[in-house]
Parts: sequence; C-alpha cells; structure tokens
Amino acid sequence: MINLNDITSKVAAISKEAGNYLRIAQATFNKDEVTAKSLNALVSDVDRTAEKLLVTGLSELLPEAGFLTEEKTIEQDLDSEYTWVIDPLDGTTNFIHGLPIYSVSIALLKNKWPVVGVVYEVGMDECFSAFENGGAFLNGRPIAATQTEALEDTLLATGFPYYNFSKLAGFQNTLAHFYQHTRGVRRIGTAAVDLAYTACGRFDGYFEYGLSPWDVAAGVVLVREAGGYVTDFEGVNVAIPANSIIAANKNIHGRVLEVVEKYIGHA
Repeated sequence: MINLNDITSKVAAISKEAGNYLRIAQATFNKDEVTAKSLNALVSDVDRTAEKLLVTGLSELLPEAGFLTEEKTIEQDLDSEYTWVIDPLDGTTNFIHGLPIYSVSIALLKNKWPVVGVVYEVGMDECFSAFENGGAFLNGRPIAATQTEALEDTLLATGFPYYNFSKLAGFQNTLAHFYQHTRGVRRIGTAAVDLAYTACGRFDGYFEYGLSPWDVAAGVVLVREAGGYVTDFEGVNVAIPANSIIAANKNIHGRVLEVVEKYIGHA
C-alpha cells in the first residue's frame, strides 16, 4: 500500500520543477516553433520536453505505474494498477501568446480511479494538491469549495468549444442563460486551473465539454476533496468525466446541470 500523502508531496515538487522549466522557456519562446496536432490543438518542443521531465521524475517515484500523457512521449498504459495521467502544459495557447495562466497537471489513478491530483499554476506560483480522503490544499493550506446556494450569487467558469462545434448553439444558449442568472462566466483557457479555482472557492462551478482525461484528472481530485461535486453532463459521477464535465459546490451543482441539460443535452 503506497502512502498517498507522501506521494502527493513528491508529485507537487516534481510539478514545480516542470513549471520552473516552463516559466523560463516562455520568456524566450519563439512562436515559429509551434505545430498543430489538429484544429486549435497546438504543441511545441516545450510541451514535449516538460512531459519528459515529468515522466522521468514520476517513473522514479513509482516505477510500477503506467502512463497516460497528452504528448505520448512514453508508451501509453491504462492497464496497470497505478497510472499517471499528465498534461505537461495545460493552457498551451496562453503560453504561446505570452499569457501567464497555464499549468502542469498530474493525477495518479488506482484501478482507473483518480486518487491523487496536483495542479501547479505556473504564473501565480500556486500549487494545488489533494489525495483521496486527505483533503485539498493550496501551497500547503487547506481549501474548500464554496457553499453558495443561490445561482444568482455565483461566478462560473467554462471553456469555449475549440474543435467539436456540434453543440455550439446549445452552448451559446447556456451562456446566455448564465449571463442573466449569475454574477458572470469566466473563460481562462486551462481546464486544470478552472477546476483548481473551483476547489479553492474562486469559482462556484465550472462546465465544459470536449476535453481529454489529462485535462481534468488532477482537478477532479481537487474538487472532490474540497467538498465539491463532479459529474458529466448526464449527472453521472464517473471516474474522470472528460468528455463533458460539471464541477461545482454541492448546493448549485444540480442547478447548473439542469441548465446544461436543457440547452446542450448530453455531450
């Protein structure tokens, strides 16, 4: 049996090492180095190098674990008892354009269920961490989701569709509803940070569709351990609701789900 508390502390340190590399790399980054994997999915050698740094550190930490990574710099393996799910640079477009909001996201799955989550937001030097039944923390201090009850008093976050536009009309209608019935909706460009901010109470809730497991796996642990609730657009509490996700405090989750189901349906 591994010690999740100890593992989480070491993962946080590894995430910061990768984050320091990203911070230095952004200062001299050349946009000409960017390539497109698909529509609006950008990648550079910085992403790949950061991922290799993470893989090296995490392999030493837990040699028996497999990997699921965005850039696939190592053989992908979801069949091991333990699996690392990592995004070396969540918010690549922000990074490329010089915006300071981007993150390193690392989750550990046990039998495909996320039990450790670390999100290091590089620009603010904020390290969010959590492990199953251990609570959630920001730079070592406990955090909690909000307890806001009235939707009208909430601040929500989302991510705009960037390749799957099949639900675009419903998504726009959802935004129109929330514009009129909340304090506002924010889009900052990194799902991992959206979830971290929901966990620490900066956002009351977050919703998005068309993601990948590495975008949300770590953040899901943060929100759950901070007392929030996470499901897909069908309201199902799956392990990693990446294709569609609603993360919110437990008082408003149902309200957000009702609106999403009304206008978007099941993504």
